[in-house]
Amino acid sequence: MPRRSGGFSLIELMVTLAILALLASMAVPFAQLVQQRNKETELREALRQIRTALDAYKQDVKDGRVDSPADGSGYPPDLDVLWQGVPDKTKADATRIYFLRRLPRDPFFPDTSVAPAESWGQRSYASPPDAPSRGRDVFDVYSLSPATGLNGVPYREW
Repeated sequence: MPRRSGGFSLIELMVTLAILALLASMAVPFAQLVQQRNKETELREALRQIRTALDAYKQDVKDGRVDSPADGSGYPPDLDVLWQGVPDKTKADATRIYFLRRLPRDPFFPDTSVAPAESWGQRSYASPPDAPSRGRDVFDVYSLSPATGLNGVPYREW
């Protein structure tokens, strides 16, 4: 009686490896897509937080709670003011108004050692929307990433 081995044949191993390679090649692009979607969600949320804080600062200037130069636009001079706070003019004590707990960073900015305020492109009130540039204040922020989102719109235009 011939002895039968209990292992797999070479053909069975090769077929198994081919199936695993096919499954892995399908999973990698999906994982990259999920990662990009997560970063896009972070970007959308960070832009919403910063823009809401900029609008709140402008409203507090209009309401007389925050000091602003007479010839100013009413927007903050830099992004760090939003989380560092500003004195409340309506309070006699040293109460400060904070617009953000912390300044979020652009999730698509490659260098994590850079300060969060420097990870964003900043547009002043005086600059046109199609050619944003820095100025005496911060009217809006945008991503510095040259990439395009899954929706076909460049991140810079979000």
